[in-house]
Parts: sequence; C-alpha cells; structure tokens
Amino acid sequence: MSGGAHEPAAGLKLYHPPMSLWWWLERRAYFKIVVRELTSLFVGAFAVVTLLQIRAVGDGPEPYAAFAAMLGSPAFITFSVVAFLAVLFHALTWFPLVPTTIVLRVGEQRVPGNIIAGAHFAGWLIVSVVVAYILLRG
Repeated sequence: MSGGAHEPAAGLKLYHPPMSLWWWLERRAYFKIVVRELTSLFVGAFAVVTLLQIRAVGDGPEPYAAFAAMLGSPAFITFSVVAFLAVLFHALTWFPLVPTTIVLRVGEQRVPGNIIAGAHFAGWLIVSVVVAYILLRG
C-alpha cells in the first residue's frame, strides 16, 4: 500500500493556498500567539544563565566574582530587563489560556476556567512574594 495520509487520490492535486510570510501580522490574536511563543526563547536563555551561575559558584570565589561582574554589565542588565518583560508578557498571556489545556473535574463537575486561571495567578503572586521576601530581607 503506497502513500500516506496526506497523499491525494489518483489524478487529484492538493490545494495549498498562498500564505504570506507575514500572515501573523494580519490579526492581533495571531501576533500575540507568535510573540508569546518567541518569548519562550528568553525563558530558555535565562535558564541557561542560571545554570552557568550555579556552575560559577561551584568553580570557586574568583570565577563567581568574574561571573557576577558580567551580570552587572550594562549589556546584561539590558538583557535582564528585556527578558523580564518577555517573561511577564508570556505569563500574562498564558495563564488565561491554561483552562483550555487543563481540564479539572471534581466528581462529575468541571472546575470553571476562571478558577483554574486564578489559581495560576495566585500561585505566581505567592511565589513572587516569597522570592521578594528572601531577596529584600537582607
């Protein structure tokens, strides 16, 4: 048996409508989706920076001091601000969508989407307060 699920029947051609490279600029919703997905790159980059920082701590005081100096450079501070804004946009646009990806049931009843999204926002707030407390208590 030849062919896959996407092969047309004999003598028929599949129709591929022309699509602009900039299709995602045609609607605000498309733009938000593409930008949200691109912000994931900043999340990944910051995770790599965190892993490098952990390695620098393990390498000793001098390597960590050099790494800390790099973190204080204007270029890295600029990156940190842009990454923060990207992650903030990512979270603010993702949490409202969580109820479409997570279906929770209590018995036979489905948990309303606003409760699921609200729980994510509340968890984010709690973690942020704990981190702020740890960093600001001196």
